[in-house]
Amino acid sequence: MMVQELFLVLLVLGLFAGILSGLPAMLAIAGVPLLVALAGHFAGVFDLGLLQLYPARVWGIMSNPLLMAVPLFVLMGVLLERARLAERMLEVLAQVMGGSARGMALSVLLLSTMIAASTGIVGATVVMLVMVGLRPMLQAGIPRAPAAGLICACGTLGQIIPPSVLLVLLGDQIGNVYTEAQQKAGNFAPDAVSVGDLFAGAVIPGLLLVLLYGLYVFWTLPRTDARRPLAVAGIAGWLRLVGAFLPTLMLIVAVLGSILAGVATPTEAAGLGAIGALLLAAHAQMARAGRLLVLAAGAGALVLVGLRTVSGGQPLTQGAGLILAMIASAVMLAGVLVAGWTLVRTRLLQPVAVETIKISGMVFGIIIAASLLSLVFRGLGGEHEVAKWMQMLPLGEWGALLVIMLIVFLLGFILEAVEIIYIVVPLLGPVVLGGDISPVWFAVLLAMNLQTSFLTPPFGFALFYFRSAAPADLNTLLVYRGVVPFVVLQLLVLAMIMLFPALATWLPGHG
Repeated sequence: MMVQELFLVLLVLGLFAGILSGLPAMLAIAGVPLLVALAGHFAGVFDLGLLQLYPARVWGIMSNPLLMAVPLFVLMGVLLERARLAERMLEVLAQVMGGSARGMALSVLLLSTMIAASTGIVGATVVMLVMVGLRPMLQAGIPRAPAAGLICACGTLGQIIPPSVLLVLLGDQIGNVYTEAQQKAGNFAPDAVSVGDLFAGAVIPGLLLVLLYGLYVFWTLPRTDARRPLAVAGIAGWLRLVGAFLPTLMLIVAVLGSILAGVATPTEAAGLGAIGALLLAAHAQMARAGRLLVLAAGAGALVLVGLRTVSGGQPLTQGAGLILAMIASAVMLAGVLVAGWTLVRTRLLQPVAVETIKISGMVFGIIIAASLLSLVFRGLGGEHEVAKWMQMLPLGEWGALLVIMLIVFLLGFILEAVEIIYIVVPLLGPVVLGGDISPVWFAVLLAMNLQTSFLTPPFGFALFYFRSAAPADLNTLLVYRGVVPFVVLQLLVLAMIMLFPALATWLPGHG
């Protein structure tokens, strides 16, 4: 084995040793490559001059307008979670769906789908579902294992249902790696891959997964339970349901719809989502006059989205449309200021801001550290070694794809999704993306794979999040038994996407 190959092996082993040692992931991902680079320099296999490129890489990350969407989507999710909107929605939904085991389980699934499309943060979603949904599910007669499994599975939906922070990060990496790989393969004008393409590609697989969850729940749980008679919702109940769900649903439609329609970039849509979440969080804390102003501000935001749609995504510069846009902007600004002050006065905005900074800091720290890892890996010739190893596999690109899927699945036991994206995609992605494989299809496969690894015993992160918030009598083996059917369903959807790429590529192609 050549000295250069030995240093590549040392880099990989040292990376995992550093992460598993308990060091912060950012320090391990950046520190180990730096030490290996220094050692490689003295061994004559690495040129330290390559490290001069690192500041430019960091500047490129921090000035990337696409990545600005990350803290905005995080803020949107944390606001909705801390405002306890999900708890109120579940209470109303359970009353309308009935008090049966099946009705309560479907209520949690529908709520989770809604929350997944507005948060996308697995840990916070799982803990929130435990707090607001576990006890009502058990009281409705749902056995403990299926209840635990459903909550863990529903908590991971935010990884695949757009808009998702995971898909934003995948879009950033897949787009860059695909363009570079195609240019090296001789295609100097490859089609650009956008986050909007990934959002569109994930819609059908995400809804298919929710459908299979719903069919499983419907088939395995009884319609009624002797301890809890079936409730019948009247007009008042349905009105309460509309009142509880409509604001959040409109927010999701505005954010996701503006991206898919091409009238807003992901960053602009994330800003709209953050403003909408701020208004929704403040609405329940305000008096009647304040609520009217918040509603007017929300209407102003929707008017701006509508005007942007009518103008084909172009800014308005004259005419009645410009005047209407200015009025809507003024009303929205007034509502945002009042809502923000309300959240400050009720001491809700401060913890939300702290949590947003923590999560965003973790994400960007890993992104910056992974950039150094990629630089050192390439400086040691790792890209060529990976290509050589992959070419030795049977089945060509399909063999390489299957190996990457297996590596991602196994890494999901020990690493967070963000770490996997910024380690695996730049290091292994060029082998696959340099050929004819659709980058959108590849990205959706990765997202579904990462979601499955969150749930798979014994190391799935969603299981640990559940245990941190669940009662002590729900032991670990019981949770494992509950998630197994949902893992099987996720693997089934993953196989369907792999066998039928149109599930991920049809909608982006018709956008």
